Amino acid sequence: MNHLLLLLAAIVLDRVVGDPPWLWQRVPHPVVIFGKAIDLFEKRLNRTSLTAEGRRLNGVFTIVALLAGSAVFGMLLSALFGKLGLLGIILELIVVAVFLAQKSLGDHVQAVADGLLRDGIDAGRQAVAMIVGRDPKTLDEAGVSRAAIESLSENFADGVVAPAFWYAIAGLPGILAYKMLNTADSMIGHKNERFLQFGWASARLDDLANWPAARLSAGFIALATVLKRGAGAGRRSLSAALRDSGLHRSPNSGWPEAAMAGALDLQLAGPRVYGGTRVSEPMMHASGRSDAGPADILAGIGVFYRACSVMAGLIALIWAISKII
Repeated sequence: MNHLLLLLAAIVLDRVVGDPPWLWQRVPHPVVIFGKAIDLFEKRLNRTSLTAEGRRLNGVFTIVALLAGSAVFGMLLSALFGKLGLLGIILELIVVAVFLAQKSLGDHVQAVADGLLRDGIDAGRQAVAMIVGRDPKTLDEAGVSRAAIESLSENFADGVVAPAFWYAIAGLPGILAYKMLNTADSMIGHKNERFLQFGWASARLDDLANWPAARLSAGFIALATVLKRGAGAGRRSLSAALRDSGLHRSPNSGWPEAAMAGALDLQLAGPRVYGGTRVSEPMMHASGRSDAGPADILAGIGVFYRACSVMAGLIALIWAISKII
């Protein structure tokens, strides 16, 4: 079975089923296993007694070893599934779906809107604290709403588009290696005293691995906006991505966030507080509205799901062309 067709099936499965809590309460999620492997390396190789150069070299060794191990395991799985016929196809479909995050991301962001609508700002803050790193106590309703939309946009790129991209490019070795890298970046890629040197290689490689997906995600959001909100909104989305993506501190996150800001005609990013420290950044799509609310979160979710469908449509088109050529 062509792996692009299998990817399409995995996208549909993830959209319908997502990450069932009953399953992951009984068995560890693969990302949890990745995290334990990363933690094992970090505790042994990121000792404070080492020099900065030694910690950086150990960090390079760590991520290279983890990526190599993930890719080799992916190759073994691929070879095994290839010998199991229909059962192997089903197993690979499940593995790929597990590493996509459409429904789980949409559900988490939906919970923020539901909390605001049902129980007010405290419930909204509690829900948004599950998906963002900023201090929720500093956020009013507009801040909670913008934070949810920003998380939705950023995670569309690295939680949906990037895994699909790397599976399309390199099969199971590609998607497993990408998820290991992305997990490592989230755990050790921080610019603080503990991880600045040890996580340097993981952070740089994660930026590189997400470069294509970030730009693709902006295009998917713009196309989805055309379908969902009209051609004018779609042009505004694409224009905001091209104009304002560089205003974000991340070389990648600004692309989907700026595209979503334009899609909703809403200001995103700007000054934020993380762990008591204020981060000052320019607003993306500064000409947009500042009064974000639950309705904007719901509108963003609608664009997000349509963007996932646009991505699936592109994959289907590439598969069809590959069969004709």
